[in-house]
Amino acid sequence: MTDAIIALISLIALEVILGIDNIIFISILADKLPEQQRNKLRFWGIGLAMVMRLLLLAIISWILKLDQTLFTLYKTAFSGKGLILIVGGLFLIYKATKEIYHKTEMVEEQPGAGKNATFSRLLGEIILLDLVFSVDSIITAVGMAQDLWVMYTAVVVTVIIMLFASGPISRFIHQHPSFKILALCFLLLIGVSLLAEGFQFEIPKGYIYFSMAFAFMVDIIQMKTAGKKVGSR
Repeated sequence: MTDAIIALISLIALEVILGIDNIIFISILADKLPEQQRNKLRFWGIGLAMVMRLLLLAIISWILKLDQTLFTLYKTAFSGKGLILIVGGLFLIYKATKEIYHKTEMVEEQPGAGKNATFSRLLGEIILLDLVFSVDSIITAVGMAQDLWVMYTAVVVTVIIMLFASGPISRFIHQHPSFKILALCFLLLIGVSLLAEGFQFEIPKGYIYFSMAFAFMVDIIQMKTAGKKVGSR
């Protein structure tokens, strides 16, 4: 029982860390909608992520087969999981690059002003990324825990934490435009990581999250310094 509790706590901690990518992506997309629809999109996006992961756990035997090699090309083995990660990585790179270009090179539009910024379209994009992150999350969970109840509990607890954290994170990103660009760069980095993993070249996640934390701290220091300069005038 003690081993199961330790596995549960470790799995929840890991799932929360991996879930940060999902929260950032949802928060940036929600910012495109009118304010009264943002919470709804976050709720549906994170809620569907939980449903998707619970359903994937229910067909865990099929999920495990995704790690098996489907074919080999130029001495690189491709699995079902790898193909999903490649598609998800390319989509994330495309979305992050497009958003960075929009924020830096084009005139900023009001939330919900664009004709493509519809609730259903954005929710569809979230579902696609939810699928990619869910498959990766479930396979990681299987490697860390043996009991299904541990995996189910970890998924539910993680999603509850994400629901509470998504609001403050979304407001912070909305209030600080420089952090929005930083968050998009984070998503670009995650996209490259997913793409590399799909091609059997795994970048240690510790390196990725350390670089994220370091860049975030630098931006915080820069923001505090700029605030002091403005206040001293």
